[in-house]
Amino acid sequence: MCAVAADRGGSIDREVRAARPPPTAAARGNARASRPAESSPIGGAAATTARTRAIAIVALALALAGVAALGSGSYTYAKALAGQALLQWAWSRGAAPGKPVKPWPWADTHPVARLRVPALDVDEFVLAGASGRTLAWGPGHLDDSAPPGTAGNTVLSAHRDTHFRFLQRMVPGDAIELEMPGGARRHYRVRDVFIADVHSLRIPRDTPVPTLTLVTCYPFDALAPGGPLRYVVVAEAAGAPRAAT
Repeated sequence: MCAVAADRGGSIDREVRAARPPPTAAARGNARASRPAESSPIGGAAATTARTRAIAIVALALALAGVAALGSGSYTYAKALAGQALLQWAWSRGAAPGKPVKPWPWADTHPVARLRVPALDVDEFVLAGASGRTLAWGPGHLDDSAPPGTAGNTVLSAHRDTHFRFLQRMVPGDAIELEMPGGARRHYRVRDVFIADVHSLRIPRDTPVPTLTLVTCYPFDALAPGGPLRYVVVAEAAGAPRAAT
């Protein structure tokens, strides 16, 4: 697991790279990173029932995982999966009116976007903020980056062994879709995939075209969390004209 710890401001630094290069399209294979979430909104009594059921599932999953794993990584996986189930409920209740809905009563965050990568069957809900506590439940939006779907650089981070594990299978040209509350969508194409040292990584706040940057720790199969390397996927808004320089 790992959260983003990258300095921002200035151009993206590509000088420090790991020995293993990013994947090619031919090597990607048929693996799937995550199951798509149900997109149909739930309303009325059905919504209350669905939320009650989701909370019960979360409690049961966490309890069983905690007992079975005794503190191992299984607990983290169960928490990540259960969190997305509750985020689905919050999104369906909050997306239409454009008002944030807490995914669980004690939550200090809420979903701000829905991230899809069609080629990899990825469908995940993005949370406000990128603290360690938030990233346990889903990808997080860095507060000082551009809001999802706007001009500038929107930066998202997540743990390498759960929600952003699929990054290792992304290649230039892949399509990414970001949906905002209310239903507006922005489409991106991956421009670059690289590995950099966290101390030299620079992610710009302002970019010539709307940009989406996804960041996680590297290597993906590391036994210990943290480390100095970051895996970065940079995508640009499809069809967006570049500003004159």
